Parts: sequence; structure tokens; C-alpha cells
Amino acid sequence: MQTKTSTTIGFIGLGLIGGFFAKGNRPDLWIAKAIRQYYPDYQILAFDKSRETLALAMQDGTIDISCTAIDEQFSHCSYLFLCAPISYNNAYLSQLKDLIHPDCILTDVGSVKTAIHEEITRLGLDANFIGGHPMAGSEKSGFSNSKAHLIENAYYILTPSDKVSSEKLEDYRCFVQSLKALPIVLDYRLHDTVTGTISHLPHIIASCLVNFVKSTDTKEELMKLLAAGGFKDITRIASSSPIMWQQICLKNKDNISRILGAYIEELNRAKISIDAGNERELFSFFESSRDYRNSMPDHSAGPIKKIFALYCDIIDEAGGIATIATILASNHISIKNIGIIHNREFEEGVLRIEFYEEDASVKAAALLQKYRYIVYEV
Repeated sequence: MQTKTSTTIGFIGLGLIGGFFAKGNRPDLWIAKAIRQYYPDYQILAFDKSRETLALAMQDGTIDISCTAIDEQFSHCSYLFLCAPISYNNAYLSQLKDLIHPDCILTDVGSVKTAIHEEITRLGLDANFIGGHPMAGSEKSGFSNSKAHLIENAYYILTPSDKVSSEKLEDYRCFVQSLKALPIVLDYRLHDTVTGTISHLPHIIASCLVNFVKSTDTKEELMKLLAAGGFKDITRIASSSPIMWQQICLKNKDNISRILGAYIEELNRAKISIDAGNERELFSFFESSRDYRNSMPDHSAGPIKKIFALYCDIIDEAGGIATIATILASNHISIKNIGIIHNREFEEGVLRIEFYEEDASVKAAALLQKYRYIVYEV
């Protein structure tokens, strides 16, 4: 890896052009801020069609040079991040083709890899390209809400082209690791199958479930009224950007279609067991899913953002919620959401408190227990 004083980092599409990720996921901004935090002497330049985004990034100190065109300035980059939607990236790649020097590591931040790898091969940029996918998410939007720590302890998948050297791959792996992320190297085709199953499919399921409830609800909207925290938790990702998920489904359509077909077969098997009243199969179905779910690690971020929340028993009296909010605020713990749980069929506790970070949730639980509140952690 180069020394700090000789390293230039480039971003094409800072903020992701056209609002593709205007709400929510902003991996380019997190990466830029993480680089600024850990490598303050690196020179960071960025191109974006939005002058406002560039101005904010300059004002914030995240970037050093604001570019209104893709020109010779990018020929000096040691690392060059493509952060626009795939349709834009393809156009920009054509402009970058004659600017990139042989030692430059070209990468992207998209959640679908096949299309961009195919374009890289068509343009003959295989020796430079290592696909990148930071598997982290944030529900807060806007430049001011992008934080360097959002990629800490998050899996960061690397999909090297066949012609990229092992030295380049190791260089970039170490660089990603230095930003406190957890690099994993995968074939790009395997990446699209894996993310299609654990990220793209759940978003489709969540949206289908929400639409199903909407279309079958009573005139009085009783389902909407009675939807508990559990229902909202498993369908939370249905609030993601429609534009983003439309594009992901179109770019990974073959994998998603195949995976959806297999999932539908799984649903049909569950339906057959229910129709037959098969106690053994139903018990095995729920036992197997419980055990596998409980075996999943909690220590790192994945493609679907983890919820940091706790449930707390309180007496329904004036000032009860305000007292808890005051306790937490006085100890510098920020609350993301707080509210009474009215449907507690599958919930423990009366009050649900959600936080932005895991540390805040852990500290809040210990603090409230100190004040003799009964706390149930998620």
C-alpha cells in the first residue's frame, strides 16, 4: 500500500447520482468519511452531478477536490470508487478507460456484481477491477447522517476480476480491513446468488407481506391497527427505496427469479403440512428454523440492518415515558424511537425503545436495570 502523502482516492458519483440511494444506504459517503478518519493525509477527490452534494462534502472536509467533470485529475488515483447506479457506471467507465493508470485499483459499491463485471471485461479493465460490496445499511438519509463508523465490523465483500493480480487483491483487502470492515473474497457470480437469497429475497418477501395485508385488510383497517412490533420488525425493510429495489431486481433478475421459485416451493411444503394437520412436520419446520436462526452470529453487520432495541415494563402513569427518556438523555444515550406496545401477543414488556447503535442499547439496558426497571433485550 502506498504512503499517505502519495495516495489519491477518487469517487465517481459521490452521493449516488439521481437519488438512487438518496434515502437510506449511502456506502460511498461512509467509505469516504472512513478514509478521511483513518487516513487524514490522503487526498480525496470526487465527481458528482449534484453540486450541492459536492459542496457539502467539501464543507464537511470529507473531500479535498470537487470535480465537475471526469478528467485528468482522476488519472492519479490509487483507488477509484464507482458509486453511481450501474447504468451511469457503464457510461463513466468508458470515460475512465484511458485515464486509469496500470496500478490503480478500480472498485464499486453495488449490491449486484454480474452486470458491472461483464462491462469491465468488455472494456478490458479486468486487471484493475475488484468489485466491492459493503454490507451495511442505515435508515437515516442525507449527507449529515453518513458516519465513518457505519462500515466498522460490517462484512465487505470483494469480487476480484479473473485478471486482477494477487498483489492488487491483497493490497485492497488490507485497505478495506484498515477501515475496520471485514473483507471477504467471493466470485462475483456466487456473490449475486448469496445476496439474492439473504438480502434481495427478504426485501421482496417483506414488500409482498405488507401489500398482502394492505389488500386483505378490513374496511376499518384492523390489521393495520393491530400490527404488533414483531410484524413491523420483519417488514421494516419494505420501507426501503422503491427505485433502488426496482433496479436491483432488474439487474439480478435471473438469480432472484430462481431463488423465488425455490422459496415458493418451500411455502407450498409448509401449506401441505398445515392442510394435512401433520404435527411432526410442523414441529420440525419451526424447530429447524428456530435453531438455525439462533445459530446466526450477532457480532457483525450484514445486508439487512440489525435492530437495536429493548422492551421495558413501566406502569401506565403520567410522566412514565418522559422519566425513562430523561434518564437515557442525561447519560448521553440517543433514542431512535420509543413507544407503548399495544399488541403484546408476541412481545415482552410494555415500552419498546429503539436505538441507533448496539452500544447504546447495551448501556441503556444496564442503566434502566440500575434504576430497577424490568428490561427485556431483543
